[in-house]
Amino acid sequence: MSRLPPRWNRYRVTFATLVSKEVTRFSRIWVQTVLPSAITTMLYFVIFGRLIGERIGPMGGFAYIDFIVPGLVLMAVITNSYSNVVSSFYSSKFSRFIEELLVSPAPSWVILAGYVAGGVARGLTVGVVVILVALLFTDLSVHSYLVTTLVLVLTSVLFALGGFINAIYARSFDDISIVPTFVLTPLTYLGGVFYSIELLPPFWQSLSLANPVLYMVNAFRYGILGVSDIPMALAFAIIVLFIAVLGFFSLYLLDRGVGIKT
Repeated sequence: MSRLPPRWNRYRVTFATLVSKEVTRFSRIWVQTVLPSAITTMLYFVIFGRLIGERIGPMGGFAYIDFIVPGLVLMAVITNSYSNVVSSFYSSKFSRFIEELLVSPAPSWVILAGYVAGGVARGLTVGVVVILVALLFTDLSVHSYLVTTLVLVLTSVLFALGGFINAIYARSFDDISIVPTFVLTPLTYLGGVFYSIELLPPFWQSLSLANPVLYMVNAFRYGILGVSDIPMALAFAIIVLFIAVLGFFSLYLLDRGVGIKT
């Protein structure tokens, strides 16, 4: 029976320690990290699903409340995956804890993987909670468990990487809220969470195709409902491409010590 080289054991311990720290961090303050998404989603279902949805009528062949479920779940996953990494990594910079990691034998990719895995853990945890809340209002059956799981994980990885980049460039706690407020929120709300782009005029349909969140929402909607405005191959290609670009850029920034080394 072969054994791993000593350096791989060190990498494994570093990765496991970072993930354990991240999971412990958000689980200890679950009232601030998990509960708000459940309450917000419940309000969305009551207001948009029950009150407004009954007046809107069916969309995409489904009741409006069923149609918005995938988007609301993914919106919670995106927000929490991003927020966990950006706040945690910036706190490490602020407290100078990150310097201990940089001088350790652990390579940059292990450090990055640890923080991203922590963001994914929180994103998926909140995603499961939101799904359970959705089951109180709807009775959905999953069209494809494989597609649903893949989109959840890939989307969580993508926005965890985005949070990491935001944290690297942030110089104050105020900076970590700029991107979520002025970039992430508009992209999410305009990403087809509450509507099908087929309802839009041709010009706005074409413009919507430049929004990467649209591909994730539609891919996840296909996994849940079996309908999508975007071809699945294109949706997965876009998601994987963005993960590759942000992943390599994150490693580059970490290796160069941008925003960390002075």
